[in-house]
Amino acid sequence: MKFIDEAKIYVKAGDGGRGCVSFRREKYVPKGGPDGGDGGNGGSVIVQASQNLRTLLHLHYNQHHVAKRGSHGEGSNRSGKSGNDRVVPVPVGTLIKDAETDEILGDLTEDAQTLVIARGGMGGRGNARFATSTNRAPRYAQPGTEGEEKTIRLELKLLADVGIIGFPNVGKSTFISKISAAKPKIADYPFTTLTPNLGVVKYGNFESFVIADIPGLIEGAHQGLGLGTKFLRHVERTSLLLHVIDISRESCISAWQDFETINNELYRFNPAMLEKPQIVVINKLDLPVTRERIQQETEIFYAKSIKVFAISAATGEGEKELIWEIVRNLKAYNEKVS
Repeated sequence: MKFIDEAKIYVKAGDGGRGCVSFRREKYVPKGGPDGGDGGNGGSVIVQASQNLRTLLHLHYNQHHVAKRGSHGEGSNRSGKSGNDRVVPVPVGTLIKDAETDEILGDLTEDAQTLVIARGGMGGRGNARFATSTNRAPRYAQPGTEGEEKTIRLELKLLADVGIIGFPNVGKSTFISKISAAKPKIADYPFTTLTPNLGVVKYGNFESFVIADIPGLIEGAHQGLGLGTKFLRHVERTSLLLHVIDISRESCISAWQDFETINNELYRFNPAMLEKPQIVVINKLDLPVTRERIQQETEIFYAKSIKVFAISAATGEGEKELIWEIVRNLKAYNEKVS
């Protein structure tokens, strides 16, 4: 399925039906009174989060969502039928903004959570409602009010416990494919991963956490370079960041420089990102050049009281220890925020 994490749609709630002007005309009833019924209310447009959706693809090609209008009132005090609501399903984690003002209208972070985005118009009152002792035969009724309409922008931010970050081709996709059932594309050229991948990692007795493989970042990502801000927002909701570094890259001067470069991009995109706990991982331990440099590279981190895990996503070396470290950090983070 094609991954779409942005969509712009037009929504229009149903108009209210107009009230009816009518008078009783019955046999043997010499003085019939007004009996015009009320118009029905228009349907509203409701956005609802669903855990069965993973992308906004269905809205990318279906951009107009209009609720049913209310029926008009009828004689014999019959009210018009209210219009049905229009429910627009979106993935859990969808942020809703007004396309014109950029105002945040809602943030759907739980399954089945709803937001009324455009309210239906009220049905007009029929002439029976206006009868009084001094005006027994009113010949007017109210028109229904118009339903709300607006253009909204939807932005999907993945909900994951752990977000894997790092430069392109450091082994993020290989790692998530080995520890979960996710099947990302894996190749030896930059930006192989063009969309975030979600995987569920199981551990212990029926416990698990969700991990997201974020497309590779480069210097200037906060300004849109590379895949830039398009996917940086997907790590905003994560509880923990897994920072993967590949020191076997020719362009890698040092692991610490790579670490600072990526963190600088996170800070420039959103300073709160650096408040998230990070686990630093040096990958590709199966390569001779990595083993030769690993001790020298990790000493810099240890001097700054930062623990470093060395793994090989290709062979699985060090992965079990890393997973349990992730679990410990997640539990500590959840206890802190609860």
